[in-house]
Amino acid sequence: MQIAVTTPTGNVGRHVVAMLVRAGVRPRVLLRDPDRLAPGIRDEVDAVTVDQYDADGVAAATRGVDSLFWVDPTTGGEEPLADYARATAAVVRAVTDNRIGRVVFQSSVGAEKRHGAGEIDGLAHTEAALDDTGVHVTHLRCGYFFTNLELQLDALRAGTLQVVLPLDQPMAWVAPRDIAEVVTTRLLSPTWSGRCVQAVHGPVDLTWRQVADILTAATGRRIRVERITDHAMRVQLHQAGMTDGLVEAVLGMSTGLREDFVPEQQRTVRTTTPTTLAAWAYDHLRQRIAD
Repeated sequence: MQIAVTTPTGNVGRHVVAMLVRAGVRPRVLLRDPDRLAPGIRDEVDAVTVDQYDADGVAAATRGVDSLFWVDPTTGGEEPLADYARATAAVVRAVTDNRIGRVVFQSSVGAEKRHGAGEIDGLAHTEAALDDTGVHVTHLRCGYFFTNLELQLDALRAGTLQVVLPLDQPMAWVAPRDIAEVVTTRLLSPTWSGRCVQAVHGPVDLTWRQVADILTAATGRRIRVERITDHAMRVQLHQAGMTDGLVEAVLGMSTGLREDFVPEQQRTVRTTTPTTLAAWAYDHLRQRIAD
């Protein structure tokens, strides 16, 4: 069985690759720069240099593949949804031309809305396009990544996180490694077929107030959370160098899920994963904030 993995150096993909190797699989990994692979993993995989926006390249890179883990690449362009559409066209072409049997797609909580959730709308488009191919596909509706906090190290060092969501609104938080476990078991399992949706919600829903308390205890640094206006967040994102289109796409991931949104799949044993934010923050964030 030939398994291909995209974004193999990403927060989820690097764990997927390592887990497959430990399972005795030699995965094919698709990435722009093979030199980014960890030295110890390079001899355990077949690396193919490819741009995921290049439909011809992706089709060529996935010939002979039985199962594919697809992650839409991160976009930093002026029109993020157009970039998602290009990536979607590439994976659809690969699945169709190469008759790939199974796809595990890294989607997000909120994609079930289909429209009105900013950048998540791009993932919803990929879901729908893969469904239209008739491939056996599992859409992983993932919660908010713990690792997103690493994008706010300066704010954490200063002791204040600023958000646009209500501070007492709970949402799913999840460790990327736990997502990788679900990905890997899906890739290796022969028992599922058709269209599947698998939420990955982490161990517990958390409010931003609870997150601030957890981070304070885990890092030993007092951290508070403050709700700011949408306009103030737009200003911050622009100051960070984001284009107008990207600002709206990023902001929309919060504003689009802020009112009257209920995930399609509720928390059950199927959607709950074990790693806590407290454990992750102690292991991964504490030292980084101190540096």
